[in-house]
Amino acid sequence: MSIFDFAAGTDPAMAEDAAVCSRKACRARASWQVLWNNPKIHSPERRKIWLACADHREWLEDYLQTRGLWKETLPLEDRAAGVLEQDS
Repeated sequence: MSIFDFAAGTDPAMAEDAAVCSRKACRARASWQVLWNNPKIHSPERRKIWLACADHREWLEDYLQTRGLWKETLPLEDRAAGVLEQDS
């Protein structure tokens, strides 16, 4: 829990139990992983992950595609077991 959780009105119980959409101000449960990388600063094999709810999946993909950063989108369930690291 951080000060940003209080400011955004995030329910601490939900934040710990569920993956949350990366779209600004969205606190919906994520169901997609949007994988991307910036070739100017990341090695080709590196993948950053933004999580997306059903409503914001297309918006996040379009945002990254416009900038040439999008690589692929996968269902969240396909993620290997373990803690999910979400990029902001």
